[in-house]
Amino acid sequence: MSTASNFQLDFEKPLIELEGQIAKLEKAANDETQGYVDEIGKLRSSHTALLKKTYKKLTPWQTVQVARHANRPLATDYIKAFVKDFCELHGDRHFGDDPAIITGFGRIGPHKCLVVAHHKGKDTNEKIACHFGCAHPEGYRKALAKMQLAEKFSLPIVTFIDTPGAYPGIGAEQRGQAEAIAVNLRAMARLRVPILSVVIGEGGSGGALGIGVGDRLGMMQYAWYSVISPEGCAAILWKTGEQAAAAAEQLKLTAKDNVDLGIVDEVIPEPLGAAHRDPAKAFEAVEEWITRNLRELKRYKIENLIRRRYGKYRRMGEVSDG
Repeated sequence: MSTASNFQLDFEKPLIELEGQIAKLEKAANDETQGYVDEIGKLRSSHTALLKKTYKKLTPWQTVQVARHANRPLATDYIKAFVKDFCELHGDRHFGDDPAIITGFGRIGPHKCLVVAHHKGKDTNEKIACHFGCAHPEGYRKALAKMQLAEKFSLPIVTFIDTPGAYPGIGAEQRGQAEAIAVNLRAMARLRVPILSVVIGEGGSGGALGIGVGDRLGMMQYAWYSVISPEGCAAILWKTGEQAAAAAEQLKLTAKDNVDLGIVDEVIPEPLGAAHRDPAKAFEAVEEWITRNLRELKRYKIENLIRRRYGKYRRMGEVSDG
């Protein structure tokens, strides 16, 4: 079992305490001390039972906290885990390069493809350079330029979504943040290649949509996907971020909520205790989902694929009179 060093979620404190007890006993135990072995076994059973109970009844706000866990795998971890021969591409050919968006060609399973991903950064300096995963307009223009290159070579596109939202600074607005995202939405709806998107952590507002229009959208079990972050929603409705938990309840941002609403196509299960406890299993689940769906999407004629993609988004938000 792995524990996030120097980072604890409030609702995980009983679990962390149990893990500490197990670690102490394991340090004190030896092969000849059967009593230690029995006690460790009992504690591990209690830990597993408590882990199942805790994660079975997470509130939406707790799910948001899990999606932001300091040890949760980032897009770069998924790329290193199963994207072979990855070759990163830089720059938007207009203004510059945005480290909050990663693009590059590689191979997932048997499929050659373009990978586009939000990047939050690992350490403090990298997080600051990446603006904590909040992309500027040059990031979205870079993404689109590389997607159009993939279309030229008839290669499918896979995007990893993990952002609290697009960067809201003055410079980003001056360089056309909203326009860049809007152009991406229009262009991705028409690209003549299969497009898969996976929400691996946070999926906030237009920042997520800017690389999230495609044929299939998968969502990790403890990720969130919404029109706005809970804090942003609370600030608008109650003029304070302290109501973020209440906002999370109303936003219907969990994976189950998004599937029920017809926004997300499939929930990708995470290992017991979420992806930060067993990244390897999370990588396996995402890789399997991508390879399976790419195989299915490649069977469609491109005209039918684009027609289905258009129909998918036209159906969202439909209402009927009672």
